[in-house]
Amino acid sequence: MLNRLNHSRLLRYAGLFTWAMVGFPLLSLTLQPLGDDLGIAEEAFGALRVGWTLWALYFSFGLSYSWVTRNLGARRANLFDYALLMVLTGTAIAISYYSGSGLGSILLMVVACVLPWLLPMPLGVAWLVLSQFVVVPVYVRGLDFSWPEALMQSALYAGFCVFVFVTSLVARQQAQAREEQRRLNAELRATRVLLAESARVNERTRISRELHDLLGHHLTALSLNLEVAGHLSEGRVKEHVQQAHTLARLLLTDVREAVSHLRDGGAIDLEAALRPLAENVPSLQIHMDIESPLTMDDPERAHVLLRCTQEVITNAVRHAAARNLWISAIREDAMIAMTARDDGRGAEAFVAGNGLRGMRERLAQYGGNLEIKTRPQEGFCLHLTLPASAEPTAVPEGVIA
Repeated sequence: MLNRLNHSRLLRYAGLFTWAMVGFPLLSLTLQPLGDDLGIAEEAFGALRVGWTLWALYFSFGLSYSWVTRNLGARRANLFDYALLMVLTGTAIAISYYSGSGLGSILLMVVACVLPWLLPMPLGVAWLVLSQFVVVPVYVRGLDFSWPEALMQSALYAGFCVFVFVTSLVARQQAQAREEQRRLNAELRATRVLLAESARVNERTRISRELHDLLGHHLTALSLNLEVAGHLSEGRVKEHVQQAHTLARLLLTDVREAVSHLRDGGAIDLEAALRPLAENVPSLQIHMDIESPLTMDDPERAHVLLRCTQEVITNAVRHAAARNLWISAIREDAMIAMTARDDGRGAEAFVAGNGLRGMRERLAQYGGNLEIKTRPQEGFCLHLTLPASAEPTAVPEGVIA
């Protein structure tokens, strides 16, 4: 369980805990007795109305904070998140005004915890400073502070908010560094598997070539010489020469079958190379459906598919705000067909970025193709095809392969 508490979740729970603790002094303020004199009934009604307002603001802050911190750091902020951030800041300042206390400034510390995750650092710092200046008049009117006292009080809380802001900023940078390390490790494992497969294929190809060039040629020459010897010999000698000729032809057939088996079995297993990319991706469930066995002879083409899959996963995490990604890969005749579909927000007017343009260029270099379909709230669907092997070179007439 503790392994699932990453930086963003710990900060989220800490903020919720702080919000819950603020509720106790707020409850004490709203339950203070006003006395039994009937002449203060109007004052009691006003206090009751203020109490209801305080609790409405308090729970609005908690609900907004719970919503805006969901999957914090694993999605891109949108306009609704910015609106909730304004609600958080406004309700915190209003709680200080209506309660006549510094409880709202404590909640502004919780807001400071969220700022680095939703806003760029310059804008987050400006938001933090502005919210502390806005609360100064609240101290003057609500707490009857003088302006110097209000400024001093605001500066004190601003120091705590800056500390929380910097702590949250460091946590965000650590989370980004850890995600980058995870991504690089996944790419390293996938590349290592691909290199191992390529080395295996190259070694089998080298052995088959050696068998073909050395044993095959020598056995062919031996078979031809034995055939000539069979025509020149007579009697029992001819019988033994013919038996030797038969054995030589059988041995040549076995060598050819062994060479063919080595070449046919020397293919790269794409499933083993692609699986590591889907491991431990935060905030994204990757469902892989890869045909087994799915092999490819050309290591360079396998590397293209590996890079394309990496780009698909990166786009689903960073840009699509998706929770699920489905990747399927099958062989269709001489082509490898891969389909990637997510449940992200999609787009109406889609403009390909550098990553997708790079995918198209990689695929086009080896005769492949990329198709992209997307609609708002229906995610992205990418369909790419790539020839499983290079086009065979035509053999000139009169040359024996």
